[in-house]
Amino acid sequence: MTTPNAITGLLPEGLSDRLPPAAEASAHLARSVLDTVAAHGYARVMPPIAEFEETLTQRLKSARAQDLLRAVDPLSQRTLAIRPDMTAQVGRIAATRLAAAARPLRLSYGGPVLKLRANQLRPEREQLQVGAELIGTDSVAAAVEIVNVAIEALQAAGVTGITIDFTLPDLIDTLAAGPMPLSDTEREAVRSELDAKDAGALVALGTGPAAYLPLIEAAGPFHAAMDRLEAIDAATGDGQLASRIAALRAIAKPIGWDITLTLDPTERHGFEYQSWFGFSIFAEGFVGEIGRGGSYAILRSDGSEEPAIGFSLYPDPLIDAGFGAMPVRRLFLPLGHDAARAKALRAEGWRTVAALSDADDGAALGCSHWLDGDAARGY
Repeated sequence: MTTPNAITGLLPEGLSDRLPPAAEASAHLARSVLDTVAAHGYARVMPPIAEFEETLTQRLKSARAQDLLRAVDPLSQRTLAIRPDMTAQVGRIAATRLAAAARPLRLSYGGPVLKLRANQLRPEREQLQVGAELIGTDSVAAAVEIVNVAIEALQAAGVTGITIDFTLPDLIDTLAAGPMPLSDTEREAVRSELDAKDAGALVALGTGPAAYLPLIEAAGPFHAAMDRLEAIDAATGDGQLASRIAALRAIAKPIGWDITLTLDPTERHGFEYQSWFGFSIFAEGFVGEIGRGGSYAILRSDGSEEPAIGFSLYPDPLIDAGFGAMPVRRLFLPLGHDAARAKALRAEGWRTVAALSDADDGAALGCSHWLDGDAARGY
């Protein structure tokens, strides 16, 4: 029996078709990003859309099995999970198939990912993810490269008004284990109140948590926020943040003047598995981040961990806004046209649409010109 959904073409919530010319713009934008990344020595890998559930969840430190779209494989009778993120898959490839490859290992990737649930800012459950990973080091030099490659890739795609927001994902753990001690319960409460930027609630937690109050002020435009972070480090008399502060300044130094830099040292949303460094990417005119990156660890086959750093871009909002679109010259070829001439015009960049009957209308088929003998004439 035919269902109403089959008749109307209704799709599941959060999934949609991308039609011409947006579908082509999507491919062009992804290619632009990947070509830019490839120019810096990043070799592309193409992991599968689904993996065994236990393999994927073992490497997705920020996701649980119940957060994934799953199905039973009819061949193996094992549970499969559709990837919600490609970074973990690249980590698996680096740790297994490319375990013997020289380090640092530079890999890039691009393809669709599928979320079990969407959010208000990004209602799409299927998203395009494009990115690069630098495996074998999470040094300051690696961070400098990754941040600048991400910026260059976006600029190559035509994006302007870029903002990079830096964070230190393990800052609370570092301070809580050293100069500003907290119990495990207090630590989680402090994280929650810093996330909410709720100064009153932080003070209400007690003397220990209240010491973290200055971190709320250490957020905003990069240089002013860095000065406040340095003041916090000096006030503790411990100097544990000195190396982090120096690293952030080194990462920021080569970034162009046209890029806005900000700092939110306690931001942790989306950085659950990052280690010492993270960054979010925003663009003027777009709500929410269009990418993020940072340092993390890859699980090796022997159970040890390998440092890595990378970034992922989620360019669907850019595509919806018209980025990636290319001017196209479409030429209608009437019946009986010169095939050799049409081939030569395609080599010059024209896209040809051949008539299949006398009823075909070039203008209605989206052509701007038609072939009149050897000449392309406008409608």
